[in-house]
Parts: sequence; C-alpha cells; structure tokens
Amino acid sequence: MAQLAFVLSILSVLIAAIGFIYTVRLGRQQRWQGELDGPIPKSVEEHAYLRNPMLLAYVLAALLAAFAIGYLALRSY
Repeated sequence: MAQLAFVLSILSVLIAAIGFIYTVRLGRQQRWQGELDGPIPKSVEEHAYLRNPMLLAYVLAALLAAFAIGYLALRSY
C-alpha cells in the first residue's frame, strides 16, 4: 500500500508541475499577442458551468476521490 501511495504522490506532483508549466507558457504567449481578455463564445455564455474546465476538473477530482475512498472502505471489510 505504501508503494501505491508513493507512486500516486509522484504522479500527482508530476501532473501539477506539467500543468503549471503549461499555464505559464500559455500566459506568456497570450501576453505577447496582447490578448489577455477576449470575447466569450456564445456557447460558453449559455452554459457557463458546463463549459468551465476548472469546475469540471474539481468535480471530476471530487468524484474520483469519493470513488477511491468508497472502494478502499468497502475493500477493508
């Protein structure tokens, strides 16, 4: 179990680092282009919550965590 936690910890740090680097590069690229704020597409305006990638990421992470907790709780009995 300790090895699994270690591997998952390494994977989560790696994913976070890659996401941070990607975000910084994207921000620099948009700053060079002079487009920090652009027009909001109509589909996003109509479905603000469904088209929000950060909200979807948090919801998916919460569902994954709940699934893992439930699986480990049922497995231990």
